[in-house]
Amino acid sequence: MRRPALKGRSHRPSSRHVRLRATLTAAVVTAAAGLLPTAAEARPTAAEAAPFAHQVLFRADRDPGGYACFRIPAIVRTNDGTLLAFAEGRVLNCGDATDIDIVLKRSTDGGRTWGPLQVINDGGGDTHGNPAPVVDRKTGRVLLAQTYNTGRPDSAHCAIPCDRAPWLQYSDDDGRTWSRPRDLSAELLPAHWNSWFATGPVHGVQLTRGAHAGRLVLGVNAETYSGGRVTANHAALVISDDGGEHWRIGATDTHPVAADGTFRQKPSEVTPAELPDGTLLVSSRDEEGTDLGHRSQTLSRDGGESFSTPFTGLPDLYTPEVQGALLSLDDRVLLSAPGDPDRRRTMMLRSSHDGGRTWDSTDRGTVIAGDWAGYSDLVDVDADTVGLMYEGGAVDARDEIRFVRVPEDQLTPPGGPRATTADHGLLAPRATVLGDPATTDGVVGDALAFDGVDDAVRLPYRPELALGTRDFTASLWFRYTAESGEQPMLWMGGIGLTQPQVWLRGEPANGVVRGLITTREGATTVRTAHVSGAAHNDGAWHHVALRRGGGRLTLFLDGKAVSTEDVSGSVSRNSPFGVHIGQRMDGRAFFTGAIDEVQVWNRALSDGEIGTLRGTSGFPVFGSLAWLPMDQVASGG
Repeated sequence: MRRPALKGRSHRPSSRHVRLRATLTAAVVTAAAGLLPTAAEARPTAAEAAPFAHQVLFRADRDPGGYACFRIPAIVRTNDGTLLAFAEGRVLNCGDATDIDIVLKRSTDGGRTWGPLQVINDGGGDTHGNPAPVVDRKTGRVLLAQTYNTGRPDSAHCAIPCDRAPWLQYSDDDGRTWSRPRDLSAELLPAHWNSWFATGPVHGVQLTRGAHAGRLVLGVNAETYSGGRVTANHAALVISDDGGEHWRIGATDTHPVAADGTFRQKPSEVTPAELPDGTLLVSSRDEEGTDLGHRSQTLSRDGGESFSTPFTGLPDLYTPEVQGALLSLDDRVLLSAPGDPDRRRTMMLRSSHDGGRTWDSTDRGTVIAGDWAGYSDLVDVDADTVGLMYEGGAVDARDEIRFVRVPEDQLTPPGGPRATTADHGLLAPRATVLGDPATTDGVVGDALAFDGVDDAVRLPYRPELALGTRDFTASLWFRYTAESGEQPMLWMGGIGLTQPQVWLRGEPANGVVRGLITTREGATTVRTAHVSGAAHNDGAWHHVALRRGGGRLTLFLDGKAVSTEDVSGSVSRNSPFGVHIGQRMDGRAFFTGAIDEVQVWNRALSDGEIGTLRGTSGFPVFGSLAWLPMDQVASGG
């Protein structure tokens, strides 16, 4: 259905007769050995594949209409049990602000088969996207919120301030036909939300409990533009108490943007779920804020009228900067999102069994696919089955949109207690042991031996471990004989080329042990410094320490300073945050060998103190944030 041109805006004819295929150009980057991911690191591992049957739901070279790309999945189940799968059909290229239609496919058999593609909203040269459907169970009406902006012929982003506006369609016949879109700007677009605005994109909910039962709730986010820049980010719920006839803005969380472009959080692509007690759990994508984590969440206890608290970051929930979806089941809440903390790959379903207070770690999530993965949505297909609709591909997450039926009995069950090892840092809880590392003779007493496959130690998140701009020292003993592969010894912070992080690892093929930190300053400045010494992969015990002090990063091997570089900025900002021993943060490399006496201080130890650590008297330098003797493992049973 074609709608009138937006008032005061040009309305270009569709160029759907031109079939284009979006392609990616890989940038060839040269850097010091070991700083950039290798081709092997960039590929998903075979072990991440999962035995779920996938259907390709939308793909440019298979579907009619001459589309270059399909993106932004959203899905709901109607009162009659029909699944309605929405997406953006991008005409010219895969850009976010190009000529975009909203398209639909229907399934009347629980997602086993699907009908033909329907164009339910023709962009006609403009962007009609961000589908956010919700079903009114009282009437059966399917409502589809969406967002428009003036389209552009290239693949660039919408210029700031962007002329985004909310619109709405509905269907009263199970998605077969759709109403003429109507503009919701007067209800949902206050004057100060004058730049970016977005509905969803993800399904909304209808409340079933409490004083507001029957209320429709959708997530939105917006920006304020003033004085030539964006000055605030807003995340909100919009609500309707009359079946979608009228809408208003409810709970809102606003975060100011400083003059230098920094901000604490930017909650966006908001997804709500109703918990058994009627509380709304609200999760959001978060990116580029100074708070740790790529996801944040909050609660609403009054039916979406207000948030109980501002959105709070989830530093130890590993996911890249990407949209995700919530689905509330009887005994759990599901989150769909890629499990890689840096890149859009490894689609997973993670569960919370306590209303969102804690979430499965990536090693306990249900892996749906191990290749590239992006935006997603979830639907309750029937009493025993969950449906997942997500962007995925062997080459790029935007290759296609897939649908997967996931039997609930194949979701990872709640995990029992973990094996642990002692952490004698100040007020530190015990650390979690992954895999089954064995004990071996250490420098002082016993040490832990890692098999290079799945053995590791992970420290529970504590704010004190996020070292920020402070000086620090990290120290441990290692023993290994590996001649190839990445040998991660200690990893703190995020991962990737731009995420703040600290790590120590062996690179035997390059003949070095390397220490690295990546820092962030201001809104955009990223710095990386690395220091290295000989590999020391001779099977004997060696001591390594990495120290930041006085603006310098120094690597010590066996008590001697071997490499120094200038460095400044925060080593813990923006990204998901983890502390791992014997493992990369993303689980794509494990240490093969033994590690003993791991310590981390939030100060720069003197050369003499580091020399004391090199001694074998068994006396540590006290006052550390973390101190893991690595001498025993306690069963989690």
